[in-house]
Amino acid sequence: MTNEAATALVHVPALPQRLRAIWRTLFPFLVVALLWEAVAWAGVFPRKLFPPLEEIFAGFYRLTVSGILPMHAAQTVLRLLTGFALAAVAGIVIGIAMGRSRRAEDVFLPLVAIGAPIPGLAYAPLFLLWFGLGNLSSVLLVGFVAAFPVILNTWTGVKAVKEIWLRSAQAMGADDRRIFRHVILPGALPYILTGLRLGLAQAWRILVAVEMLAAVPWGLGWMIFGAREILNTDVMMSGIIVIGLIGLALEKLVFQKLEDYTVVRWGMVTA
Repeated sequence: MTNEAATALVHVPALPQRLRAIWRTLFPFLVVALLWEAVAWAGVFPRKLFPPLEEIFAGFYRLTVSGILPMHAAQTVLRLLTGFALAAVAGIVIGIAMGRSRRAEDVFLPLVAIGAPIPGLAYAPLFLLWFGLGNLSSVLLVGFVAAFPVILNTWTGVKAVKEIWLRSAQAMGADDRRIFRHVILPGALPYILTGLRLGLAQAWRILVAVEMLAAVPWGLGWMIFGAREILNTDVMMSGIIVIGLIGLALEKLVFQKLEDYTVVRWGMVTA
C-alpha cells in the first residue's frame, strides 16, 4: 500500500465527524428558525412586529450592502473591545491582588460586593454626567461594569489553588515569581477565563443600552432602539443577529483558542 493510500484511509473518518459536529452546531438554530417561521405565518403577532425570516434576511442584506450595518457594527465592536480590555486588565490585576494579599482583599472585597449586584444601567446616568455624552462615557461604563465578574472569578481562582501545590513548589525551592507563574496562574486560569466570558456578556448588555443614552451617532444599540421607534422589526433583528454573530466569533476565535492553548493543553480541563 502506498503512503498516499494509507494517508487517505487514516483521514476517512475525519469528514463524518466534522459533519456531525457541524450538524450539532446548526441543529438548535434550525429548530429556532422553524419555530419562528411557524409563529410568523400563523399570524400570532402582526406581520410588522413579527416578520418571517425572508423579510429579516432581506433587510439584513439591504443594510449590509449599503454599508450601514457594517458601520454600526464596527463602532460597537470598537467600543466593546476598548471597554472590555480595560475591564480585563483591571479585573485580573485586582482579582490576583485580592487572592494573594489579605490587605487587598479587605479593601476591595466590600467594594466589589456592593457594586457587583447593582445593574449596570443604574450607573449610566452618573457616567453620562461625569464624562458627558459620546464614546468616552460608553467605554468607561462598559469597562466598569464588565470588571466585576472578572475580579470575582479571578479572586476565586487564586484562592482555589490547592495548598499542596504551593507547598510542593516551595519544597522544591521555587521562589515567589516561579510559584505565581507555574502554579498560581495556571491553577486560576480556568476561573479567569470564565470571568472574562461573563464580563464580555455584561459588556454587551450595558453597551447596547448605553449607546442610545449616550447619543452616539453610530452603533448597534443606537440602530436597534432607533428602529424600534418606527417599528422596523427587520432592522432590529438584523442588529440582534450581528450581536450574536460577533459574540460567537469572539467565543470561537478568542476564548476557545486561548483555552485550547492553555488549560486544555495542560490537561486541567477536558477538550
